[in-house]
Amino acid sequence: MTISMSALTKIYNADSEFPVHAVQALSLTIEPGEFVAIMGPSGSGKTTILNMIGGIDEPTSGQIIIDGQDIVGLSEKQRIAFRRDHIGFIFQDYSLLPVLTAMENVEFVMQLQGVEEGKCRRRANELLDQVGLSNQKHKRPAKMSGGQQQRVAVARALASKPRFVMADEPTANLDAKSTSELLDIMQKLNEGEGTTFIFSTHDPRVIKRAKRVIVFEDGQLVSDTLQSGQ
Repeated sequence: MTISMSALTKIYNADSEFPVHAVQALSLTIEPGEFVAIMGPSGSGKTTILNMIGGIDEPTSGQIIIDGQDIVGLSEKQRIAFRRDHIGFIFQDYSLLPVLTAMENVEFVMQLQGVEEGKCRRRANELLDQVGLSNQKHKRPAKMSGGQQQRVAVARALASKPRFVMADEPTANLDAKSTSELLDIMQKLNEGEGTTFIFSTHDPRVIKRAKRVIVFEDGQLVSDTLQSGQ
């Protein structure tokens, strides 16, 4: 599933005296199976780009063509369905449902898709095993460490078998050991299953692992580099 952005622009408060040009005339293509880090200082536009690709935020102008379809032209209902069926999200604050167990959090997305209960349970079990949480499945988030919660978030992001995963500062709240283990998991999924990962980050540990590093400043593309030896 190729992602192509053309003349993509996002302006906040466009009608005010002080408009914010978050992203300016961006043209960029991300190919299937890439492991990409989008980096830049706070306010550079990297999270806005992820939100627009994911259909959470609507661009002011431009196109986002995913698998031949311009998602900018979709209705809100269509965008919600597109996110549900094609995109996995990982956030820095984990965004788990606190009243649900790890297992139930992972099952939730599949339930929204109408997947049969037995299949939900089997896939949730498989994914939690994959991320090393076979003994934590019935715990609620409050009883888990930050690293464990983020692993649940990874399993949840993959539950719907998305074509690509958007990870917004996924290691920001993790220590070095948890970050390394989490990146090992995501790298293995990328290489083994061909899942595309797109990170918004300023974490050098993530940038070192990325196969491609895209740098933004003030809403503009500064550099786009393939990393050798990856």
